[in-house]
Amino acid sequence: MPDRPIKWNKSYYYFTGFRDPDEDLEQVSRMETTLTSWLDNNGKSAVKKLKNSLPLRKELDRLKDELSHQLQLSDIRWQRSWGIAHRCSQLHSLGRLAQQNLETLKKAKGCTIIFTDRSGMSAMGHVMLGTMDVHHHWTKLFERLPSYFDLQRRLMLLEDQISYLLGGIQVVYIEELQPVLTLEEYYSLLDVFYNRLLKNRILFHPRSLRGLQMILNSDRYAPSLHELGHFNIPALCDPANLQWFILTKAQQARENMKRKEELKVIENELIEASTKKFSLEKLYKEPSISSIQMVDCCKRLLEQSLPYLHGMHLCVSHFYSVMQDGDLCIPWNWKNGEAIK
Repeated sequence: MPDRPIKWNKSYYYFTGFRDPDEDLEQVSRMETTLTSWLDNNGKSAVKKLKNSLPLRKELDRLKDELSHQLQLSDIRWQRSWGIAHRCSQLHSLGRLAQQNLETLKKAKGCTIIFTDRSGMSAMGHVMLGTMDVHHHWTKLFERLPSYFDLQRRLMLLEDQISYLLGGIQVVYIEELQPVLTLEEYYSLLDVFYNRLLKNRILFHPRSLRGLQMILNSDRYAPSLHELGHFNIPALCDPANLQWFILTKAQQARENMKRKEELKVIENELIEASTKKFSLEKLYKEPSISSIQMVDCCKRLLEQSLPYLHGMHLCVSHFYSVMQDGDLCIPWNWKNGEAIK
């Protein structure tokens, strides 16, 4: 007997009338999952997981509130979609460190703490605690916060200097759209760009670009205008080309920014309406989902009758999934009706 399955020619199935297993598999893969069929198949499982997670969810809220109050933090967040038990464990770990070194941890007063992959301070000025680091590393980070705050002030001054040279355009860092950078990495990027502007002085009328925004990138070579209205500017772009690009796109940028604000209002209204109609405990989206995608998703959801969503946590994403704690993930462009071949 051969040690691998026999693969028959297509003509064999054509003449014998037997079913081609490869063709069956291809047909299944062409069948698109629909929202209602997926909820029918996964709703009960999600309800069970959510019910089991409720005690831990309450524990998470309690720990977060206690630590935020004790250390006078602005917020505690997570960069990854870790499970509730994992998050509780991280907060317990931070709580034990607070018992041992309370005065040192109080240096983070007014900050946002983010549990992530590495320790340091983010480009946004958030305190990043690497989940694989030991308490000693966390303690060293809190001890160094005053020097980070000093670097943060220098960074803000650098942003203002760039803004002045570029006619008042605001330099911003958008977490959802940019790679995760430390404060040192972002300062270095700004410094390179600022020095290039000084060497190749380009002239903008003072404050002529106020109200506009730009983000700085290290992985691009040509400037572009984002649909949300901000400019994507490469740190190493040619200043002369940059001047021409900004001046020719400024009006479109203002229109895009106005449209963004209007879209945000519509998005919030639709999220509120969807939450109310389906009696959702929570409706949220992944950072990679745009307002346009969220608006489209919610509009179509409101046309449906979806009893499985009652009391659930619903996340709009790019894929279907039941998270370990019962959150339902659905793609923003979900399909409905009969499965499409």
